[in-house]
Parts: sequence; C-alpha cells; structure tokens
Amino acid sequence: MKWTGKLIGGFIGAAFGPWGIAVGALLGHQYDAHTDTPRRIRSRGNRSQSGSRRSADAGAVSDRFFATTFQVMGYIAKSDGRVSEAEINAARGVMNDLKLEPIAVRAAIEHFSRGKSHDFDLDAAVLGLRRACADRPDLLRVFLEIQLEAAIVGTDMQGPARTLLHDIASMLGVSGLELVHMEAVLRIRGGASHQRHQERASASGRRAASPAGMPVNDAYRVLEVDASASDEEVVKAYRRQISKHHPDKLQANGLPESMLEHAKQRTQQIIEAYERIRERRGLT
Repeated sequence: MKWTGKLIGGFIGAAFGPWGIAVGALLGHQYDAHTDTPRRIRSRGNRSQSGSRRSADAGAVSDRFFATTFQVMGYIAKSDGRVSEAEINAARGVMNDLKLEPIAVRAAIEHFSRGKSHDFDLDAAVLGLRRACADRPDLLRVFLEIQLEAAIVGTDMQGPARTLLHDIASMLGVSGLELVHMEAVLRIRGGASHQRHQERASASGRRAASPAGMPVNDAYRVLEVDASASDEEVVKAYRRQISKHHPDKLQANGLPESMLEHAKQRTQQIIEAYERIRERRGLT
C-alpha cells in the first residue's frame, strides 16, 4: 500500500488537530538522515518490519471490524425480543449499499445470526473492537455510522435501539453529542437519496428538472461548522471531514474492502455539502 504508518499518523493528526505527529515524523526523518550508515540500515530494516506488522494488524482489524459490525447489528435488531421484517430488510439494505459480494453476504448473515443468539456478549465484542482500533478512532466512527444506518431504517431508532447505541458509543469513547450529529448527518443523506429517487420517478419520459441540491443548513451540519464561520474556517472544516472519511486512509487503517462503499458515500456527501456552501458564498 502506498500509505505508510507515518503518513497515516499525519492525516489523523490533521483531522483532529495535533500537528506534532507530522512534525515529529519530519524531525525523525532528518535525524535518521544524519546518522551513520549501519544505523540507517538497521533503521530501514526496523521500519520494514514495522510496516509488515502494521499491514498484518490492519488485516486482523479488518476481519474483526466486519464480524463485529454484523454481530452487533443482529444484537440490536433482537434487543426488543424479536427481529422484525423491517429490521431484516434494513440489514440486507446495508449489505446492498456496501455492494457486498455473495460470499461476503453469506458471512454477514452468519455474523448477524450470531449476534441474535442468547449467549452473545455485546460488551466483549464492542470492547474487543475498541482495543483492536485503539489507534484508529475513525474506524470506530464508521462502525457507529453503519449501526445507526441500520437502526434508522429498521426501527427509526425506536424502542431499545437508541439506548443501546448510546451505550455502545460510550464503550467506544464517542460522546452522546457526536452520536447525535452522526444520526443527523445520516438522516440528511437518507433524505437526499429519497429525494433523488422521487425526482427520477417523476421524470416520466421527460427531462428531469435540475435538483435543488442539499439545503444549505444541512450542508453546514455535514461539515460540522457554523453558518457564521469564515470562508477559511469552512475550507478547513471540509478538509478535516475529507481526511476523516477518505476511503484510502480508512482502508489502510483496517476498514474492510467490502465496506469501502460506505466511506465513498460519506465522502461524496461531504463534497456535495462543500459545493453547496461554496456556491451559496460565491467562492471560487
């Protein structure tokens, strides 16, 4: 992969603020460049081994992420005592949205069924995922977004689903406020998708009118920035969101390839939000 551990650290640092990660990587490189040749050789060997371990770790994270995603989805669906047809359709809808291959669909269904079983340990599964993703917080947010998506479609977050998701978020170190924001953004995306379906259906053989686009207030919410923010702050917010959700970075950190479609859709939503604000403000 073309993403190295230092670059990933730099991007995560850019997303959350601690620029010292990138600075440290640069200073470390300069220090290595001025040491003796044997030490440089050993250093390169150590970096190569570290890179191999990182790749292996990402593979293990990927497997755990996939299994835990559908197990927890099954657990939440069964939390009220039964799994409704709507919840089954919601889970299948997630699989379709992710464009899973048939073999991955079968694995997802098996994990979903495991999560429904009476002896499934939710806390152990969620805390195990948190440990596996200890230095990959963006993956934990993707995990929560997928759970929210299924719960919104399946039960509109009614019943025990909302409480459970708040508990899961707490176990993952994600605040209730951030979870509320995730839900709002996913509802915005769902509404936009529904609107596009309606526009295509109403075209009825004629050229469809240009869509109105995302409401500008929703666009600010997607970028997590106030409407009163300066142009510079809007651009920074856009770059921060793109960095957090970029498919290449998430895959390098262990997001299963089968789930990249979710990251692509979130990235597209962020781009659409930025373009909407840019158009409203007349930015070039």
